[in-house]
Amino acid sequence: MNEQMGKNKAVLVLSDALEAAVTKVAGECGKELPQGLSFELERPKRDGQGDRASSVAMQLAKPFSMPPREIASKIAAHLKDICAGLVEKVEVAGPGFINLFLAPKWFAFSASDVLAQGDRYGALDLGHARKVQVEFVSANPTGPLHIGHGRGAAVGDVVARILAFTGWDVKREYYVNDAGLQIETLGRSTQARYFELCGRGDLAPFPENGYKGDYLIDLARRILEEEGERFLSQPVGESLPWFKKYAAGVILNSIKEDLARFGVVFDNWFSEASLYEHDKVRVAMDDMKKRGYAFESEGALWFRSTGFGDDKDRVLIRNNGVPTYFASDIAYHHDKFIGRGFNRVIDVWGADHHGYIPRMKAAVTAMGKNPDDFDVLLIQLVNLLRDGQPVAMSTRSGEFVELSAVLDEVGVDATRFFFLTRRSDSQLDFDLDLAKKQSSDNPVYYVQYAHARISSILREWEGRGGDSGKIRDAEIPETLFENKDARNLADALAEFPREVEAASRDLAPQVLTGYALSLAGIFHSFYNTNRILGEAPDIELGRLKLAGAARTVLASCLGLLGVSAPERM
Repeated sequence: MNEQMGKNKAVLVLSDALEAAVTKVAGECGKELPQGLSFELERPKRDGQGDRASSVAMQLAKPFSMPPREIASKIAAHLKDICAGLVEKVEVAGPGFINLFLAPKWFAFSASDVLAQGDRYGALDLGHARKVQVEFVSANPTGPLHIGHGRGAAVGDVVARILAFTGWDVKREYYVNDAGLQIETLGRSTQARYFELCGRGDLAPFPENGYKGDYLIDLARRILEEEGERFLSQPVGESLPWFKKYAAGVILNSIKEDLARFGVVFDNWFSEASLYEHDKVRVAMDDMKKRGYAFESEGALWFRSTGFGDDKDRVLIRNNGVPTYFASDIAYHHDKFIGRGFNRVIDVWGADHHGYIPRMKAAVTAMGKNPDDFDVLLIQLVNLLRDGQPVAMSTRSGEFVELSAVLDEVGVDATRFFFLTRRSDSQLDFDLDLAKKQSSDNPVYYVQYAHARISSILREWEGRGGDSGKIRDAEIPETLFENKDARNLADALAEFPREVEAASRDLAPQVLTGYALSLAGIFHSFYNTNRILGEAPDIELGRLKLAGAARTVLASCLGLLGVSAPERM
């Protein structure tokens, strides 16, 4: 893939011009440019400091042994010549900042480039087709998905979308915890509820640590309807495996249905039990021993985690031969990196697993992989609010708000957008009343309305006999950008590739929700001060083209978030 693909050509022209100017100055001064010199141009935070700024002169002060303002003045002089027509003026400010004031021609160039690239605008090649696996949700199949799982599903899915958009070969995976104590407890809990409905709860008492949600009563009722009372004639121990398999299967299917409705589809559902069925735990443990990171002591197998700064070594295989969860996790990640050859692995975990990250990074290092190729995103709690008050929840008593209930109430789009408005490791207040509002107070409605408004304008124009091909072929008059709101809109569109890059680099979906809100607001301001239809033909076509570019970027941004971009609202 072309390294420049997806980037804004107008922005590239500026950075290339800056590099050319710096190179000229280096030649004039008889100096070599240092490695890693950045030619990035930033947007100044204050009015009056231009449209773009560079600190490159300050980076060169030491290697050039010159005052940064002197270097900046030399660079600025060359920039004025190189960027003729695209830059109105270049100023040197402060200790050596170079401030560029862009000409209307630059904004017209920038907006036109968006439509020229279409839906591939912003699709950068950061991954170079390297294989990355994103494993997320991975809730135990012991109960319905709750809103915390929903937030993890939204984050994992959008991270996968962003990575795919930026050149990674992405696989989405759900790790099914279908082995171990939790499935045993699920089976006993379901069995106990069944026997209670049959009037023989004395035969299978409800386990002390059993799952208490009403969903298990519904599940037991379903079993009774389908199977009758046939299990009363069997020993309780003999029927337990059936209850375990049936309950886990029904719940897993329900999880799959909820996720599909939520717009989340996995490439692979990986069974924990398969690690043992295919001897992958033993293979991973043998590899750890071969590499010198696992050792036997007191009849158990241990991981040498003290070699990675842990306060003590950790048990992998207990002295009774039973593997620990840590052993299973090592085997699973060994299969990801070594068995299936992923270059990078990203896990999405609940925030309560924070302390486990260093241990897993140590295990990844012990496999011979770079720990930086293993990332963990933590998902903090979601506080649901109704009428400004928290909705009571308690996982201990089995009382929680199911994801499906929130989807029923506010819809998929609002749920996804709200889950993605803050960093995943920050607590989130989810206002149900706000999420249902059909007004600009609701952030997802505000963004979607901007897209729908542009679509409406284009439909009306076509209804008057307009030809969409004319918009594509039209030149955007530079005079349009004498208007500040038009300049702001074109400028915001130019920033989309950088926002995508930041979201991909930092695995940060909230960057895109923030950008979408900002872009929607900038478009609404433009619309309020720039009449589009009914103007002189060149102005009308120019404004239609600028609006169309905004619609393209809004659609791309919403698509990356897994949120629809409606044509009508």
